[in-house]
Amino acid sequence: MNFIAMNRFKVSVEGADDFEDMWRSRESRLKEVPGFKEFRLLKGAEDEGIRTYSSHVIWDSKADFENWTQSEHFRDAHKNVGKSKGRSAIMGPPKFEGFETILQED
Repeated sequence: MNFIAMNRFKVSVEGADDFEDMWRSRESRLKEVPGFKEFRLLKGAEDEGIRTYSSHVIWDSKADFENWTQSEHFRDAHKNVGKSKGRSAIMGPPKFEGFETILQED
């Protein structure tokens, strides 16, 4: 069954456009990585000047996700993160959550 890796971000409302642009303009090579299924950037509600976002990546397995985190693709994808324009809008470090699928209905 699949593994879902999510990072939850708190972003200032003023910086939300820059944050979204950072994701849209990034060079993604996920489609080249074994086990990658799907990526989504989710935008949540605004509350007291903070917008919540979540990156949501579906992998064939937890092992595929873990292999990616040790790969050159991962290092390349994260090498300039701290220098990105939208990075200044992020309020604190992202919160990682990983989930193994136990039930799926299509």
